Amino acid sequence: MYVPAFLTDVAVDMARQAAYEEVKPRANENAEERLLDILLPPSYSPYSAENGSTDETPANRTREKLREQLRRGELDDRLIELDTQQRPNAQIDFVAGQGMEEMGVNLRDMFGNLFPTKTVRRKMKVGDALVYLIRDEQERLADMEQITRTAIQKLQDSGIIFLDEIDKIAGRESTGNPDVSREGVQRDLLPIVEGTNVNTRYGMVNTEHILFIAAGAFHVSKPSDLIPELQGRFPIRVELEALTVEDLKRILVQPKNSLIKQYQALLKTEGIDLEFTDDAIARLAEMTAEINRNTENIGARRLHTLLEKLLEEISFLGSELEVKQQRIDTAYVEARLSNLIQDQNLRQYVL
Repeated sequence: MYVPAFLTDVAVDMARQAAYEEVKPRANENAEERLLDILLPPSYSPYSAENGSTDETPANRTREKLREQLRRGELDDRLIELDTQQRPNAQIDFVAGQGMEEMGVNLRDMFGNLFPTKTVRRKMKVGDALVYLIRDEQERLADMEQITRTAIQKLQDSGIIFLDEIDKIAGRESTGNPDVSREGVQRDLLPIVEGTNVNTRYGMVNTEHILFIAAGAFHVSKPSDLIPELQGRFPIRVELEALTVEDLKRILVQPKNSLIKQYQALLKTEGIDLEFTDDAIARLAEMTAEINRNTENIGARRLHTLLEKLLEEISFLGSELEVKQQRIDTAYVEARLSNLIQDQNLRQYVL
């Protein structure tokens, strides 16, 4: 039951952040007024709703000057004393009934108001205090009950759970204990996939309309090795084809955190500007596809091995290199990787 519970936590966090963004303008205003009250304690509190005075007194003019300095960041390094709320984080573990996993229960979430908050006076910089007060105002303005209801509803209507490596729990022809264990895992998954009510710390979550997607390599087993009931819950089956050279080229350059971008950012910290030519990228993709055909096909994971070997010398020398502009072209790729690919005995250990 951990998967739906974890997904519920993610859904609530997303809904909470959305609610915080919605009330952020008002939270900024309230936090600013609270901070100005600390910097310039007034004879009356403009932050109080019962006082609407806007008289142009010297105190008000000074307050407005402080407000301008605060917004420009000129007061960020000034130390102030701030009363912060500290609530004890009481948590216990218990073991539920048979067939249920060990669960941790946060008593603060269950009995929030029963645990009194403790006020602690802390010294902090104005910049840090403003961030703390904004978050405090966001928590005060946001309706946590509404956030939870919205999150659970979105989870039940639009949730997606991806079950990877499901082939690892597929039964085999032998009759040993491991097969019994695998079948047990399948039967534990079955009610969740079929649709049931799962108890989470935010309440009951129904999984009937959650989309379940499963994937597996099925090298030593096949989908029919799963129990019939579980097979019936995944009626649409898709067999993926091996990555082509064009796919591998796109994987190297298109993703936001592609391998090439990661290596460029990593070597940038050493003062090295790394540049890949288009023909070098194409050659890397061709080599990867060739090795996948001749050895075990592990897909795009092979790219990481080749890039690591290709940039081994540059990464090792780092800032000691005299030439800070390193250009990787086809000739460089061939010089570093051609011998490795041709050596069958070495390739089976390195690649």
